[in-house]
Amino acid sequence: MFIFKNKYFFIIESIKDIDLSNIKITSKFILIYRNKNNTEDLNKILRFRKLCKSKKIEFYVSNNLKLASLLKADGIYISAHNRNLRVAQLKYFNYKIIGSAHNVREINIKLLQGCSTIVFSRLFETAYEYKKGFLGVTKFNLFKISRKENLVPLGSIKLSNLNKVNMINCNSIALSSELKKKPAKIISRLF
Repeated sequence: MFIFKNKYFFIIESIKDIDLSNIKITSKFILIYRNKNNTEDLNKILRFRKLCKSKKIEFYVSNNLKLASLLKADGIYISAHNRNLRVAQLKYFNYKIIGSAHNVREINIKLLQGCSTIVFSRLFETAYEYKKGFLGVTKFNLFKISRKENLVPLGSIKLSNLNKVNMINCNSIALSSELKKKPAKIISRLF
């Protein structure tokens, strides 16, 4: 079964995590580059960014304004742990701001930071030892109804539960870990 959403957010930690040749319908994809170890060559990242631009794939950099400006990124991704309110000034420099949140308090902080889209985590149960709790499809839909923000679900979306994503009352989804494991299989089911 295919998954039909307007936008797909892919959170990658390395440019090696995704093969852009697998992506056919390009205007639907948004890449969030969340590199924590900073070991990748800047020239390779620049070439990757140019390839994204040629395929009309939006490119965001996580929590690194200097790298975002070097790469001429489409915007910046603000993690849930970043609570700096000065980030809101970036929208005056034509940066789109995407935020990440795990609860209502963090959503309110992201709104103060000027985020247009908020990646809301944990849709399904994850295998992380210290991260307990998840919403599920029904609770996420009820939560989404009560909020005005553009919420994008994230959290353990796998091939095994991908069919449940169609039941989510949302026009986009975000993928992270499953994209590294089976990228060709998962991308082929997204439309």
